[in-house]
Amino acid sequence: MSAKLRNWILLFAVTGLVLVADQISKNIVQRTMYLGQSIDIINPFFAITYSENSGASFGFLPQAGDIFLILAIVIVTGIFIFYPRIPQKAALTRIGIALVCGGALGNAVDRLTQGAVIDFIHYEIPGVISNVSNLADHAIVIGVILILINSWRYEDKKKEAAAPIEISDNGDDKPDKTTL
Repeated sequence: MSAKLRNWILLFAVTGLVLVADQISKNIVQRTMYLGQSIDIINPFFAITYSENSGASFGFLPQAGDIFLILAIVIVTGIFIFYPRIPQKAALTRIGIALVCGGALGNAVDRLTQGAVIDFIHYEIPGVISNVSNLADHAIVIGVILILINSWRYEDKKKEAAAPIEISDNGDDKPDKTTL
């Protein structure tokens, strides 16, 4: 099997897994809870709270749902065009991109079928933040983090490759800082 084919299989497999897990989890929440219901898991820090979000990830810009649906479609299309250009050794970037695609598609499916994104993962730090999100949102965030990590690693390797190499030819254990 060619490397290109393996890369495409990775993209579709991870994207599909995220999409399926996201949609199944949202379906379970919708079937077993009523809108606004909250079940404490680790009080007061973590709960399962059924809510609907017409905005962006983590509840930002609540009135911009249609814009985010269009953005999701454009971003996923752009990713599919860009994907073949990713360096072969950039596995974290490939996985990150697949997570972002799966998350974007998961929320896009909700917008098309429900009119809003189903959220249920409720984190809270009392007095600081309270947020309800879903698996798709978390896949997007983790994907972006993986892409950034791989980008930083790549930049570090480029700097190492460009750094001068020091050699010692003075016969003792101390380098004489001759650079090549």
